[in-house]
Amino acid sequence: MSSTWVFRKLRTNLPPWLSSLTHSPSSPKFILNQEQLCRLLSISGREGYFKVGSSIHGSLIKNPVFNNIHNPIENQYHVAIWNSLLFVYSKCGYLSDASKLFDKMPMKDAVSWNTIISGFFTQGLYNVGFDYFKTIYSSSGAHRFDRGTITTILSASEGSQFSNVNKMIHSLVIIHGYERETTVANALITSYFSSESFHSAKQVFEEINDRNVVTWTAMISGLAQNQYFEDSLKVFVEMPRGFVSPNLLTYLSTLMACSGLQALKEGCQIHCLLSKLGMDSDLHIESALMDMYSKCGSMQESWQIFESARVLDEVSMTVILAGFAQNGCEEEAIRVFARMMKEGIKIDSNTVSAILTAFNGDTSLSFGKQIQSLIIKKGFFSNPFVGNGLINMYSKCGELEESIKVFETIPEMTTVSWNSMIAAFGSHGDVSKALELYEKMREEGVEPTEITFLSLLNACSHGGLVNKGMEFLKSMEKDYKISPRKEHWACVVDMLGRGGFLNEAKSFIEGLQVKPDVQLWQALLGGCSIHGNMEIGKYAAGQLRLLTPNSPVPYVLMANIYSSKGRWKERAESIRGMKKVGVVKDVGISWIEIEKKVHTFVVDDRMHEETEGIFGILLVLFRHLTDEGYVPDKRFILRHWDDEGVVLSLQNQDE
Repeated sequence: MSSTWVFRKLRTNLPPWLSSLTHSPSSPKFILNQEQLCRLLSISGREGYFKVGSSIHGSLIKNPVFNNIHNPIENQYHVAIWNSLLFVYSKCGYLSDASKLFDKMPMKDAVSWNTIISGFFTQGLYNVGFDYFKTIYSSSGAHRFDRGTITTILSASEGSQFSNVNKMIHSLVIIHGYERETTVANALITSYFSSESFHSAKQVFEEINDRNVVTWTAMISGLAQNQYFEDSLKVFVEMPRGFVSPNLLTYLSTLMACSGLQALKEGCQIHCLLSKLGMDSDLHIESALMDMYSKCGSMQESWQIFESARVLDEVSMTVILAGFAQNGCEEEAIRVFARMMKEGIKIDSNTVSAILTAFNGDTSLSFGKQIQSLIIKKGFFSNPFVGNGLINMYSKCGELEESIKVFETIPEMTTVSWNSMIAAFGSHGDVSKALELYEKMREEGVEPTEITFLSLLNACSHGGLVNKGMEFLKSMEKDYKISPRKEHWACVVDMLGRGGFLNEAKSFIEGLQVKPDVQLWQALLGGCSIHGNMEIGKYAAGQLRLLTPNSPVPYVLMANIYSSKGRWKERAESIRGMKKVGVVKDVGISWIEIEKKVHTFVVDDRMHEETEGIFGILLVLFRHLTDEGYVPDKRFILRHWDDEGVVLSLQNQDE
């Protein structure tokens, strides 16, 4: 097979510089020189054109000029072409053929060894790759071992399982004097971060004298990806002092850090800088900016970027969808998802995971079942995040049995799966099942996480198991060395408050080594509201107003406490205080799904087309309830029916 046939056959798939080349079949020599052949083979390898590469290989074998293995000068000249052929076989996954070609090569250099090692590493055959590395290092001598070999191995050694490998390679780097090579140091930083050896990564970074933009970006990105967001931003601030300008990847990593910290101010500053540099219209930057604004709760800014984007792909659509879901804009998230389906934009497992988080109590269950059908059709169920999302979705929609079915059929059970199911049992009040599942989780050898204990504490709080909850708090610190976060403290306060241990809850907050936040004081005030404790309630409400002056929670809960004690004057003052500062109570919504349509209602709602019939049925039900001895609890409602079915307003007593 001649090279002429190959080029003519594949001319439409080749770049313009190659399509104009001609070749004389009568000549034994190639019109293409060494550089052009190598370029052609490199393109074939990168683009997966295996037939092109193998056809060229056949032509080369038949060419007497190239195939003279007894001429060392010719072999040295052609070693680059051999390496390019080796790259094609390795890149296209034909490792058996690559290995045969490697063995038959008349001459090998460092590139040859690096290519074959990289090929096996890329396919996950690490043992074979390391065998080649041992051969080059031990038998062939150090003259074939170069920085490219090191970076090849380090780029493939990602994950905590390669921690010892990275240390071994680092030792070889020092032994052979490559520690001052910037490319090697950059690879070490990235590899150390991927194996969670943060101290070693930082040490390598600090020892580099000649830091380039890749060095700084590797450090900023590594810190951000491992959730050291504040440290990542600090390194970014130091970067200009090293006389190096950030690039696109640097800014992407910095925006990730801003998202993790919810640092809106810093994120806006970076956005302004990107606008000045003309980089804000880049597709990746737009997605990162949308994610940052979404995580910071600024959905309007995120939506503006989305609307002004010239090009939208599945990533940007998924980011805005997830942003709406995370910020409680469920309807908007569902509309974005519907738009993706309508416009034929690719739906992947990340998109499905994002839309599943948008479900809550008033989201259509039938829509959730349609999502599950899509998951099965596209084969996403094997993705653990999708399976866990389904558990949470059914739990939020009140279908605990469906959550259990999903949990029992998940192909790959992870800690998140166990946590999701424990949380589902807890939120449905089935505390005993939550505790049973936790014990089964331990029997399976699955290590609990901070989320596990958060779900357990929440379950104990709603189940009134105060002693059991305190045992879990002690266990997470003593047995699993997990430091509680503010969310755990809030669960403990809520648990003590619901159990009536209000003084203990107050003392618990005051004894913490961290400054109490909104969650803690709100949990305490909620407990006071349940038990009608005015003294501690006033104290908690005062602390809450200092932290959230625009929140209606302290006013409404204190009004409920005063109502429970018949202190109508104080209750009126609390309501007037809320109105005085311009705070409005969020409207509570009830919902019901009938024939795949969700109907929502607020208090005294008369906008529904079936209003007369609805109120008529409610009146009949109310009379049946009162006949059975039901007495309305007036503490936590603004309106109730009297014995004759007449609506009375408790607010009249405020005047």
